[in-house]
Amino acid sequence: MYCSLVTLPRAADLGFLTQFYSKNSSMATRSNFYIAPSQLTKLSVGPRNQKVSSRLPHKPRLSSTPTRANHDSAVVTDELSPMTNIKAEMKTPKILELDPALGPYKDHFEYRMKRFSEQKLLIDQYEGSVEEFAKGYLKFGLNREDGSIVYREWAPAAEEAQLVGDFNDWDGSNHKMERNEFGVWSIKIPDHDGNSSIPHNSKVKFRFKHNNGVWVDRIPAWIKYATVDSTRFAAPYDGVHWDPPPSERYEFKYPRPPKPNAPRIYEAHVGMSDSEPRVNSYREFADNVLPRIQANNYNTVQLMAIMEHSYYGSFGYHVTNFFAVSSRSGTPEDLKYLIDKAHSLGLRVLMDVVHSHVSNNITDGLNGFDVGQPTQDSYFHTGPRGYHSLWDSRLFNYSNWEVLRFLLSNLRWWIEEFKFDGFRFDGITSMLYNHHGINFAFTGDYNEYFGESIDVDAVVYMMLANCLIDLLLPDAIVIAEDVSGMPGLGRPVDEGGVGFDFRLAMGIPDKWIDYLKNKNDDEWSMVDIATCLTNRRYNEKCVAYAESHDQSIVGDKTIAFLLMDNEMYSGMSCLTEASPAVDRGIALHKMIHFITMALGGEGYLNFMGNEFGHPEWIDFPRSGNNWSYEKCRRQWELVDTEHLRYKFMNAFDRAMNLLDEKFSFLSSTKQIVSSTDEDDKVIVFERGDLVFVFNFHADNTYDGYKVGCDLPGKYRVALDSDAWEFGGHGRVGHDVDHFTWPEGIPGLPETNFNNRPNSFNVLSPPRTCVVYFRVEEDIMEEAKDDVDDRDLDDVEKIQEATHEQSGNPKNTLEEEEEDERLI
Repeated sequence: MYCSLVTLPRAADLGFLTQFYSKNSSMATRSNFYIAPSQLTKLSVGPRNQKVSSRLPHKPRLSSTPTRANHDSAVVTDELSPMTNIKAEMKTPKILELDPALGPYKDHFEYRMKRFSEQKLLIDQYEGSVEEFAKGYLKFGLNREDGSIVYREWAPAAEEAQLVGDFNDWDGSNHKMERNEFGVWSIKIPDHDGNSSIPHNSKVKFRFKHNNGVWVDRIPAWIKYATVDSTRFAAPYDGVHWDPPPSERYEFKYPRPPKPNAPRIYEAHVGMSDSEPRVNSYREFADNVLPRIQANNYNTVQLMAIMEHSYYGSFGYHVTNFFAVSSRSGTPEDLKYLIDKAHSLGLRVLMDVVHSHVSNNITDGLNGFDVGQPTQDSYFHTGPRGYHSLWDSRLFNYSNWEVLRFLLSNLRWWIEEFKFDGFRFDGITSMLYNHHGINFAFTGDYNEYFGESIDVDAVVYMMLANCLIDLLLPDAIVIAEDVSGMPGLGRPVDEGGVGFDFRLAMGIPDKWIDYLKNKNDDEWSMVDIATCLTNRRYNEKCVAYAESHDQSIVGDKTIAFLLMDNEMYSGMSCLTEASPAVDRGIALHKMIHFITMALGGEGYLNFMGNEFGHPEWIDFPRSGNNWSYEKCRRQWELVDTEHLRYKFMNAFDRAMNLLDEKFSFLSSTKQIVSSTDEDDKVIVFERGDLVFVFNFHADNTYDGYKVGCDLPGKYRVALDSDAWEFGGHGRVGHDVDHFTWPEGIPGLPETNFNNRPNSFNVLSPPRTCVVYFRVEEDIMEEAKDDVDDRDLDDVEKIQEATHEQSGNPKNTLEEEEEDERLI
């Protein structure tokens, strides 16, 4: 995601788009967005239908002594003068070459790039650079400067302000703050007798008076730690000054692991990660759960609910304090221990970051700073645009200069202070569109992505965010949670994309839920499954998953529970024969997760516990369940008990991750589905140099089933879901050599078998998936290379010779008919 004002040439693979996005949509009505630096000034935002200005962007003028990084202010006043030039020549976005169907929307992409370039240029000019701009946490909030504590807070609507806390017995009369012309309040409190006047781990709050004369206490917006009195029901949170002495600060010992070829992500929630019905700690998670993740051959951990959130049941998505570690599971130093421990185990750590909305909580959160001021003086939009009706939360004004500083600094804080290796951005669909995706069904029509519904301010913020992350940590992994499928979301910023490395393939789990709930096994469509798994934009990477935390929340069930239901309580013992429901459930659980991993994307994600078929659902303590933690935990004892069948699903999860570790098929761009047979219920495909055979039929075993492949040679079993160690029936021989023979005329795919130049025969039992790897080159390789100049008779002679030497006699028509009859 190279970031520059100039769109540089970039090597890119050109190719086709999948059918879902290959429509050559008619041109949408050009979006008319008001170009005004409202993020810099006190100007009001213009109407959405105002014509786009053709003038050059305005240059804000400093009203005080100019510095390149004036963190004490919003930088500018109302007085504007024309900017003499833009230091870059805008070029046609590269993304239009990658997808010619985007051509009708060239104006939109150029406008978006222009807005991004102007915003970045202004940041560079008045803050020094995007990297410097993102150091806001070194100025705002409480920081040590020259033997003092300096506290700064942006609160333009405040009439008066004080800093209060334990240090002054909550009497702010002697700690009044001063306001500058940009609405930033500040106070400098010198040390006393060589000690900080505000002790480490003491409570503090920002007290201010708004225009109705009422004084209110709020947690500082940039607070780095917040706690609550757990003995009091619904007690408010308190901001805590976190500045431990050197002896108590955690020092990182291990370097970041190298970036993997493809992320195999273990999504985890620290609080609910213990087997006991309680909130788990960061250190307990590090010591007890991280080794499990490593043992199952994941290379990345994605942590949910890290930023402080006053309501535990929000799953961490209603953030109240953006720079504060959730205190339920420990201190900031405890989280650092967790991340360092992960790095020591070779695991990279991603953070589930929520910049799409804010908790509506006034007492504890950022929303408390909104006291009726206009949108340019607030973190949020005013009116309906600033409120998400389904989430009951506030929405950021991404055009505001101080909002950009706050959010970009938030990303840098988590990368530099805690050594996170990247982010999963939550709720991207809500950010991309003014309608937030509410009651909107995306069909893939390009008009849905480039009309007036697009929030370009939010898109520009995401481009800046990805630019910043790339500058700070070039090998970071950044994932977008977007259900809409916006084109370009996963392409670099300099190409005209938004800059994410991956998007979540959110349609895949919906497909599995639909099948498991609404279709009998014989109604499963192989074409539909394969299409869903491969239906993604060319050259935009996806992270595939069969189920995440979303599919397990109260009101729904895990895939294992949908498959086996009550049998999971009574039929999981190995001491008795598996019931048909359990046998089917374990078999399909393995197949569903594995085909999703192998065919669904360039990365894979699994939610904590689903690797061993965790039963039931997730339900956080709430009034509706008498505040119970019973279903807000992970029952590790199920997989640890040797005589329970949960161990089989866990072992297969470990094995399929190990398969990618060994063969790197997830990172391979070679993905070819050669057969989707609706009658046989078989899907055959190649990923990398591996050949995958999935037999979804409930009853049929296919002996000598012919599968196509690319490379000739000898193939053997690399992974078999039917193996005894995975709870299968051991029907497939692992020591059998499968020799290929050439198919058709080289260079003419239409004469080949399923458009593959070679093939071999396999045994395929019902409800199994078997993977084959190439051991050695075909004994007839040299002869096959010379086949170009031969006629069909010569090809048949080569096939016959190959069959005889490989021990696979060529089937006559009568023999093939007999085989079909026996099957």
